[in-house]
Amino acid sequence: MPGYAIGNFFVYAVINAITPGPGNILALNTVGSYGWKKGKPLFFGIFAGYYMVQILCAVFVFGVSTFLPNVLRVMKYIGAAYILWLAIHIAISKPADDSGEKSASFIKGFLLQFVNVKIYLFGITALTGYITDYSTSFSALLVAELTIATIGTIATLIWIGLGTLLRTVYQKYYRPIDIVLALTLLECIYSMLK
Repeated sequence: MPGYAIGNFFVYAVINAITPGPGNILALNTVGSYGWKKGKPLFFGIFAGYYMVQILCAVFVFGVSTFLPNVLRVMKYIGAAYILWLAIHIAISKPADDSGEKSASFIKGFLLQFVNVKIYLFGITALTGYITDYSTSFSALLVAELTIATIGTIATLIWIGLGTLLRTVYQKYYRPIDIVLALTLLECIYSMLK
């Protein structure tokens, strides 16, 4: 796999993982409401769910690449369309209202990830856009998805660790931050489709 493809994979993964999504917003809200100690069960549920969903994505893409290889080409364009949608959404979005979370449990964090469409699309798009052109072996797909889950976990830890500070800075400078992230995603699309 060429270095530029690996680099673009990581850029895409970091941007997608660090942007506000259900898991990051829930983690931010929980640490603000309960603190680290009381929020730990929920955070660990988010992390465990993230890894499980990414493993499912690797199994799905491996199955498709093995039994329906032409579908991967189509999925690559669907993934590019999703990244374009994400870039537009990031560029025009405003900070989310993250109020209202009442309890911090492992199961709530874990189950959130199974209904979190963002991470399914994230995992499948990353594989079909950056990995399957070079390898469709299950081990390569699994390593890529575990890398994505690790990057996602680190991003959620950043949201937890910087909680209030990140929220304050983002709310103050959200427009330029979002535009830079959106433009970077557009470059990821270009590299996927060239």
